Amino acid sequence: MAAQGHRRRAAMATAMAGGLALGLLVTGCAEQEPDGDGQDGTAGGGAEARWAVRTADAVHPGRAVEAMRRVAGALARTGGARVRTSMETESGGTRLTILGRGVYDFARPVGRLTVRVPQDARGTAEHRPITEVFTPGALYMKNRGAGVPPEKWVRLDTAALPDGDLLTSGATDPLAAAELLGGAREVTSMRDEGLDGMPVRHFWGTIDLAEAARRAPARDRAVLTAAARGFSAGTVAFDAFLDEEGLPRLLRYRFGVDEREEAADGSGAGKRTTVVSTVELSSFGFAPDIRLPESGDIYAGRVRSPRK
Repeated sequence: MAAQGHRRRAAMATAMAGGLALGLLVTGCAEQEPDGDGQDGTAGGGAEARWAVRTADAVHPGRAVEAMRRVAGALARTGGARVRTSMETESGGTRLTILGRGVYDFARPVGRLTVRVPQDARGTAEHRPITEVFTPGALYMKNRGAGVPPEKWVRLDTAALPDGDLLTSGATDPLAAAELLGGAREVTSMRDEGLDGMPVRHFWGTIDLAEAARRAPARDRAVLTAAARGFSAGTVAFDAFLDEEGLPRLLRYRFGVDEREEAADGSGAGKRTTVVSTVELSSFGFAPDIRLPESGDIYAGRVRSPRK
């Protein structure tokens, strides 16, 4: 069991340090407008959620934890939202950032992000934007990498990934980001703040990944269970900014991934990669038009690393 755990952590560390396993981490990344239609607006998470946010404070930590556990349900009742994501990694003094934009329908649930990857790690090759479609248990990627025809999609089983796809694709699935809050503990909230001109309440604390998996709906439990096994610490630090309806406007997680570098003589030294993943949500309440790839459009061949 210990050896298996070491292999899983090593695999995830290699994925992170080597470009998130999919060649997405690059020296530069431009934003792209979302490709879904919708209209601005907000939809409430109900009086119960509003009460949780307005009364939760440092004096009532139990209420702060309860407010975190209501977030995923509030999003499901709301329906669609526009999404912006960022993922920053820092390892050995090198910092890399990728950005994404898109839409998510939390009621179905299904989401779509567009991630622009203009250069590879050496800054020598242009890439077309990568389209990612999220659905429970699966991640579909178009323009994934070398050897994949441009019109084809690649399908990944997210429960089989060492991190449950919290990091592998270069963007944390917004639904998973919300469901992680089910494992919140030691939560603190401070006075109301402003975020892009909107009043929000700032919460922070740690996530127990195993507890988040236990509290997640059955359809999503395997993915979070994989994440709980993949991260050696079993916990993740978070910041959450909730509006007065109990809806998350910004979720930020700080992951630490340990990597062991083996020398020729069998000795080795540890290296730590820090990953900060942020999900921003806005324009709640519309129904995005998101379609899953047809089976005939999914590539069944071998995918080569774009870095080779």
